[in-house]
Amino acid sequence: MFAVLKTGGKQYKVASGDVLRVEKLAAEAGDTVQFNDILMIGDAIGAPLVEGAGVQAEVIDQIKGEKVINFVRRRRKHSSKRTKGHRQQLTLIRVTELLAEGADKSGVKAALGAASAPRSAEAAPAAKAAPAAASGDDLKKLSGVGPALEKKLNAAGITSFAQIAGWSEADIARYDEELGLKGKIEKEGWVAQSQDLKA
Repeated sequence: MFAVLKTGGKQYKVASGDVLRVEKLAAEAGDTVQFNDILMIGDAIGAPLVEGAGVQAEVIDQIKGEKVINFVRRRRKHSSKRTKGHRQQLTLIRVTELLAEGADKSGVKAALGAASAPRSAEAAPAAKAAPAAASGDDLKKLSGVGPALEKKLNAAGITSFAQIAGWSEADIARYDEELGLKGKIEKEGWVAQSQDLKA
């Protein structure tokens, strides 16, 4: 029996015992991962996915693909040229089991980089903080804060001027690093602005 699974924007025809190189998954060597995007398994064809099907695999190693060289040269007299190299990050897996039904949805590992796994763990408290944003302050009143940055702050649990007004130097450094603000908090003077807006 074989299955066709989808991961990392690609489709793979697999059977039990096959070894595959797939786009990087957030898993360590020895972990068991489960793919639930199954397009076909045995005689069952999905529309587009087969409900309740899954493919379980064991992670062998995190590897890099072959080096690819991209060379661009523009003709003419004072032309330019550019060389770029790239090695794709991949995960080497061994398929252990094909499940035609009864696959557990919680067994799926997040794809695209090991850094995405801890973020999904932090996203749970942020999801609870999001409804509070509706009753919180309008953070767009701070200079340099637009709708996108306001969503980022709300997701991090920051919903009011009182919270920002109470930040210490350590808090500013932590949020600056976590949210990738590149010193915007101090440059724009959010703490002083929040103290005025809070009043």
